[in-house]
Amino acid sequence: MAIKKRTREAMDIGRRLAAEILKRRNAALRTRAAALRAHPKLISLRIQAIHRGIPAAKATMVQTAGVLVAEGDSWFDYPFHDVLKELEDNHGYDVKSVARKGDPIEEMAYGDSQLDDFTRLLDGLLRNGVTPKAILLSGGGNDVVGDEFGMLVNHARSSIAGLNDDVLKGVIDQRIERAYGVIVSALTHICQDRVGKPLPILVHGYDYPVPDGRGFMGGWWLLPGPWLEPGFREKGFGDLSPCIQMAHDLIDRFNRMLAGVAAQFQYVRYIDLRNTLSTGRNYKDWWANELHPTPQGWSRVAARFAAVLQMLP
Repeated sequence: MAIKKRTREAMDIGRRLAAEILKRRNAALRTRAAALRAHPKLISLRIQAIHRGIPAAKATMVQTAGVLVAEGDSWFDYPFHDVLKELEDNHGYDVKSVARKGDPIEEMAYGDSQLDDFTRLLDGLLRNGVTPKAILLSGGGNDVVGDEFGMLVNHARSSIAGLNDDVLKGVIDQRIERAYGVIVSALTHICQDRVGKPLPILVHGYDYPVPDGRGFMGGWWLLPGPWLEPGFREKGFGDLSPCIQMAHDLIDRFNRMLAGVAAQFQYVRYIDLRNTLSTGRNYKDWWANELHPTPQGWSRVAARFAAVLQMLP
């Protein structure tokens, strides 16, 4: 597939961001090396896994399904259960993460923090002789939901009631798409510099939510959420059924965009999570609130990731 012009532009920005990050990190590594040379008493670590009730493994030998490095939003950074915790506990992976709940994709792409933290984390792993199996990337949800969500919806009494195609095009098909291109490009060049090759990158769309007004633990007082229902209510939509359909269409559009981005990079795997969780009568068994699964929901989502990871070399 030919690379789109806007993807090439995003790749160029990502390449420049990676160069800036690597320059900062290389300076930090030189400072660390000088500190080690000047240290009066260095310690040589002997890495050994010891678990209660299990005989100690040989030094430097640790059983794992693989080491993963993650960058992202609340689907990778959620209390008690999330995709990453499930991959560790239920599938045997060791996951290192710089993900932060609430981060929009543009901050992840153009801000310094997550990409800088990713490079620092990767340096630490490589220093201990560990090369990650894959990179997990989650983002974009915070760019379309929340206080500004109503901007995506035309009023129910309008002759053009429903999702606003022009606004969606600007937010999803331009802003979020380019941010993903930038992040993937930056991660690629960082890995090329540090590992000598690109690492597999797994990206995912979200599943179909139910905008029923439930936030985190009910969304009471200062707790996060709800993220969708207030915007629909602001635009005159009171019944749940049309809101479910609009949320369905929004998620489809997001997934089409993300699948298109992934198709531009041969080492990027797109995971389609649609219809993983139920939106039927028992949807509350799978959705803890408007945006996040229940524990059993997280488990089912993580299983989709694990299936793709198992196919990687």
